[in-house]
Amino acid sequence: MTGTSKTDQKAALDIASWLFNVVTSVGIILVNKALMATYGFSFATTLTGLHFGTTTLLTTFLTWLGYIQPSHLPWPDLLKFVLFANFSIVGMNVSLMWNSVGFYQIAKLSMIPVSCLLEVVLDNVRYSRDTKLSILLVLAGVAVCTVTDVSVNLNGFLAAAIAVWSTALQQYYVHYLQRKYSLGSFNLLAHTAPVQAASLLLVGPFLDYWLTNQRVDAYNFSFVSLFFLILSCSIAVGTNLSQFICIGRFTAVSFQVLGHMKTILVLVLGFTFFGKEGLNLQVVLGMLIAILGMIWYGNASSKPGGKERRSLSIPITKSQKQSETTDSDEKV
Repeated sequence: MTGTSKTDQKAALDIASWLFNVVTSVGIILVNKALMATYGFSFATTLTGLHFGTTTLLTTFLTWLGYIQPSHLPWPDLLKFVLFANFSIVGMNVSLMWNSVGFYQIAKLSMIPVSCLLEVVLDNVRYSRDTKLSILLVLAGVAVCTVTDVSVNLNGFLAAAIAVWSTALQQYYVHYLQRKYSLGSFNLLAHTAPVQAASLLLVGPFLDYWLTNQRVDAYNFSFVSLFFLILSCSIAVGTNLSQFICIGRFTAVSFQVLGHMKTILVLVLGFTFFGKEGLNLQVVLGMLIAILGMIWYGNASSKPGGKERRSLSIPITKSQKQSETTDSDEKV
């Protein structure tokens, strides 16, 4: 296969992976919005546990069929990943409860600088001036779209800090573990989903009761709300898998930058399906700025020197050297 064919094939797979993530992520946000806002199922942590429980059922079934091959992930690394991931979920829920919506959005935006810092410190990645400026433009555009009232308190600030750092570490760790142990996306998901499901389903009902003062076991299901719950769990399988695929193919920073395209899509679809309240010139301007920043980031980071790793922070086995050499210049 020629170099051009390999490049074209990689570009096609990158686009397909990203579209898979966008469709599932936007879909689950809209379904969860209907489930929580319309039907009153406000138990976010328990719902996430059910998502990972459904994912566990699928990975177990695929392993039994032989589609997922046996692989090894040491318990210390698995537990660290689950710790980061669960703190991310709990931290985001608590941050939303304790902070204004404006500060919550600012906290989410700060994940990109934190992810950049992790890559610079742990992977010795260096960014060009254009790449840095394009990231700032994306942040500015999304901030204009989403940040309204901004108020902060000490408890809210601490919850947001925990959420931001644990999310950035969890996303960094996805890329790290896949490279270190040569794990595919399904392999990593098969290791992590059962532990996350068990821990979140154990803690979730108590945390949700603390956050909402409502008990999940007292929720009165209707046929429609049960349908949306099952639909949410089904889409979540694709969302969890596509996140691992995208971070494995790109990096945590690129995943965060491109992820704000989902924010724009959610705003557009929200205005389309749930009414145009809140749609104004400021929001439209912010969308355009963010989209321009994403286009600039894609162009700047793909240029020589736009984003490059000077040295790797993890050991590479002999079997990985050839593939790592081929892929190192293709990461964005």
